[in-house]
Amino acid sequence: MKRILVVGAGGQIGSELTTELRKRYGTENVVASDKRRPSEEIAETGPFELLDCTDRDAVKRVVQRYKVDTIYHLAALLSAVGEKNPLLAWNVNMGCLLNVLEVAKENNCAVFFPSSIGAFGPNTPKDNTPQDTIQRPNTIYGITKVAGELLCDYYHQKFGVDTRGVRFPGLISYVALPGGGTTDYAVEIYYEALKHGKYTCYLKPDTRMDMMYMPDAIKAAIDIMEADGRKLIHRNAFNITAMSFSPVEIAQEIKKHIPDFVIEYDIDPVRQAIADSWPNRIDDSAARTEWGWEPEYDLESMTTDMIEKLSSKLSIKL
Repeated sequence: MKRILVVGAGGQIGSELTTELRKRYGTENVVASDKRRPSEEIAETGPFELLDCTDRDAVKRVVQRYKVDTIYHLAALLSAVGEKNPLLAWNVNMGCLLNVLEVAKENNCAVFFPSSIGAFGPNTPKDNTPQDTIQRPNTIYGITKVAGELLCDYYHQKFGVDTRGVRFPGLISYVALPGGGTTDYAVEIYYEALKHGKYTCYLKPDTRMDMMYMPDAIKAAIDIMEADGRKLIHRNAFNITAMSFSPVEIAQEIKKHIPDFVIEYDIDPVRQAIADSWPNRIDDSAARTEWGWEPEYDLESMTTDMIEKLSSKLSIKL
């Protein structure tokens, strides 16, 4: 039976991943950790540790105390937040990952590391972005993701650490609010549509980016760690995607459920520049071939589910 530690369990991905891991592997076998106390659902339903992953000894103590064999490392500063404080983003994103990899090396742990479409840059092919291609990002977030991919490869090749990971696209969830990413509009738009019937978007109407509904993201994170390692050619940083759309397209889909919904635009130059440097659509054939990746949701089915779940959460009748 796996003994799992989730670092960053209070975040957008971590909160839902922890819940699913506990369902799958048993509550007592999944230790949630974060530098702040998360929701009661996470902190009260299974083992929880306050953990600052910039402290390597603290990470080591938790791993050894719970006899952890698998670490999902999710703690990071995201793209828009990182641009406001690049030094902090580097110290958190790289320092924490290095600590986790060192502890994993010493304690024979497998490690999941989430990379991102932010690891690509303006010179990367925009359409059908290959698994192996030029990566010259122009954000500190993207730089830390590229460095993280390489570092995970290094620890696998040099020390035999079972490192695995995916490049997440923008993630959309009704459970947890996003934490300062460039793709956050695709979550905010549903809340604002239901609460106010309108949304002011910080990206241009035709800005296309890869996206994924959170249930598919959780599925991918678990599936890659369950995959037969002998079949993994790339191992780290697999391209994965489920859909690609623009603000105007998601607005059109929402209008099928909320006909009077209105979208307006007030462009944020910083986030627009970040979005423009990312792909329109990536090629995830390597993940499909090597470990059977297959998303379940597209824009239509995701929107139907998001509006149903969010309207119930917000106590809004349509």
